[in-house]
Amino acid sequence: QEQLVHSGGGLVQAGGSLRISCAASGLTFSAYALGWFRQAPGKEREFVAAIRKSGDTTFYADSVKDRFTISRDNAKNTVYLQMNSLKPEDTAVYYCAAEARNYFTTYRDHKQYTYWGQGTQVTVSA
Repeated sequence: QEQLVHSGGGLVQAGGSLRISCAASGLTFSAYALGWFRQAPGKEREFVAAIRKSGDTTFYADSVKDRFTISRDNAKNTVYLQMNSLKPEDTAVYYCAAEARNYFTTYRDHKQYTYWGQGTQVTVSA
C-alpha cells in the first residue's frame, strides 16, 4: 500500500519561489532513492532532481541547477523541492518518484522508478 502524496504547487510569478513536497506512506523511506520529474503539455516527462537513499549526494538537470534544491527528511518520510527564481518554462506538472533497488544509479531515467506521486501543477506567469 505504498503511496506518495503531493503538497504544494500553485501559481507564482516569474522570479518567485515555491516549495513542493511529497510524503510517503507504506515505504521504508530511508531505503528509497527519490526523484522529481516534470511534464508540460506536449512534452515528455523530464528529470528535475534526485537524491540518494542516504547521504548528501544530489543530482540536478542543467536547466534547474543553482535554482532548485532537493532535500529529504527521513523522520517525516518527506522529500522536498525548493524552487527559486522560477521561470515560465518551469510550468509543468511535477511528480515525485521512489526506487528501492540496490545498485540503482540511473537517477535521471524516469523508467527506472517504481513508485510515483499523483503530481502537482506548478504554473509560473510571465
